[in-house]
Amino acid sequence: MIEYNPFHRATVRDPFPVYRRLRDEAPVYHNEELGFWALTRYDDVVAAHLDVETYSSAHGVTIEGVDQGAPFLIVKDPPEHTMHRKIVARLFTPRRIAALEPFIRRTAADLLDKLDGVAEFDLVEHFSFRLPLDVISELIGIPADKRERIHHLSDRVAARTEDNKTPEDAFTASAELWSLLAELVAERRRNPGDDVITLLMNTPVEEEDGSTRSLGDGELASRFLELAFAGHETVAKLIPNGVIALSRFPDARRALVADPSLIGNGVEEMLRYDPPSHYQGRWTTRDVTLHGTVIPADQRVILVTGSAIRDERKYPEPEVFDIHRDIDRHVAFGFGRHLCLGASLARLETRIAFEELLKRFPDFDYDADGMEWAYSSNVRGLAKLPVRVIS
Repeated sequence: MIEYNPFHRATVRDPFPVYRRLRDEAPVYHNEELGFWALTRYDDVVAAHLDVETYSSAHGVTIEGVDQGAPFLIVKDPPEHTMHRKIVARLFTPRRIAALEPFIRRTAADLLDKLDGVAEFDLVEHFSFRLPLDVISELIGIPADKRERIHHLSDRVAARTEDNKTPEDAFTASAELWSLLAELVAERRRNPGDDVITLLMNTPVEEEDGSTRSLGDGELASRFLELAFAGHETVAKLIPNGVIALSRFPDARRALVADPSLIGNGVEEMLRYDPPSHYQGRWTTRDVTLHGTVIPADQRVILVTGSAIRDERKYPEPEVFDIHRDIDRHVAFGFGRHLCLGASLARLETRIAFEELLKRFPDFDYDADGMEWAYSSNVRGLAKLPVRVIS
């Protein structure tokens, strides 16, 4: 029998053998103890993302469902989701993202220059979380003296135990984080600036009946929270995953060092090989029959992105990290209506991160014994990754 528990330590470290068995033997998997169903094949995951009427997000996108009812875009269905997404989408226009490139490159260079001459460093602590945190903070206007606290509070909010429990500390951290961001909204009300939160304050919301209104402070704090959290956690986990891939496949690393123009597609392969988010939760609104199995209505279903990206039915030799792979339809950032709004920014940050990293450290490996995995709600990533510089 196959057992799939995303919170088991062995699964967090290497979930891919379990995913393969699920795809082959139980593509519609049921975990009665934790109360969820799982879809693991690429085509099934994409189809579920597109069928928002059957697979609702309104009951939360985590297995435990503690995010149900939260004021975040990711846990809303149309038409409310559509209305709010239009507003937030204005923050991620190609022009606004492109304008951030000099800041991203300067920030990445400054962080890496501080590591000049070291023999070993913790990639997460010294680079991968700091870069995206500074970038999203620059975009939405989080003061420098608040950024590191926001990161650590975000980690505490997402923490889960191995038996899928939400620690009491997660609720404490959530209250602290909400209070901090509410204070920032109140301050921005008093002193409007040239940032996206001020932009959101001044952008009218169109209701279903055609009337308009302004976002309230609570809604603005929610936008602040989801942008701050999602805007740095994804890249903070993707960069270490990419470093591990390049260490395991040194020919790919040497190719990127020799020709940095390949890094853009290399980032796409990093996203496919080991994405930061390994599943997205949904809730069935009706009975679904798939592969001869009936998933009843009102059931938690998780779309296992981490498995879909390794499905050999879609990708030849999926266990191979291939920087030349042609990826025509990505699911690493979700798909359909809930496609991550910040995907283009995350791609830009990660590309620049590896351009600057490989320029300074063309040869490296990592200390597998010193790695520490982060146990969080639906993001699989590292809390510590010691990197050894090879000279």
